[in-house]
Amino acid sequence: MRFVSLLAALLFAVPATAQIPPGATEIAAYRGLHAAAAKGDAAEIARLIAAGEKADAVDAHRRAPLHVAAHFGHQAAAQALLRGGANPNALDAQQYDIVTIAAVNNDVPMLKLALAGGCDPKNVTSPYQGTALIAAAHLGHAEVGRVLIAAGAPLDHVNNLGWTALIESIVLGTGGRNHTDTLDALVKAGANVNFPDRAGTTPLTLAKARGYAEMVRILEAAGAK
Repeated sequence: MRFVSLLAALLFAVPATAQIPPGATEIAAYRGLHAAAAKGDAAEIARLIAAGEKADAVDAHRRAPLHVAAHFGHQAAAQALLRGGANPNALDAQQYDIVTIAAVNNDVPMLKLALAGGCDPKNVTSPYQGTALIAAAHLGHAEVGRVLIAAGAPLDHVNNLGWTALIESIVLGTGGRNHTDTLDALVKAGANVNFPDRAGTTPLTLAKARGYAEMVRILEAAGAK
């Protein structure tokens, strides 16, 4: 019961989400590069940048056009912005970069484009001072996680909740196939299976407390205690 109570308290401490794409009112008010990015109009982006518009201009939430293109999965628009000098590592007002936006959206093509364009998978992002890999683990986006791991994302980064990606795949997961595959990818990549949360509770104990039998099996096979 102690572990169940602890998990419940931790879960209630986490807001539902903090990543906010532009809403309809914002999009209607956009002009220039932001409007072109929202529409996915790569030709207009190239024209505007050639005419002197700044690729890293920001809206009221400090979203650059590149953030907008990433939110809506507009690959050609994002590519045009990167070619036009947009900063691939820019953070919006909530401290999100385009790799984390793609990770949360489970958008593997945008993720690969962002990484190829120079966005660093090691960036510390979000109000939780996490990483794109932690975001992917939270949501059970296993293929995103594998791409980030291959790109060199830090496996054992600890966010300001005291959680690694491995722990988030358990405590914010469902125990289903997506989160289990994510945990498995982290374990196979060499994530520390015994790194505890702030209360000193190990991933194995957390998985057992939630009844996630397959996660328990994977962790025990990797030497978790």
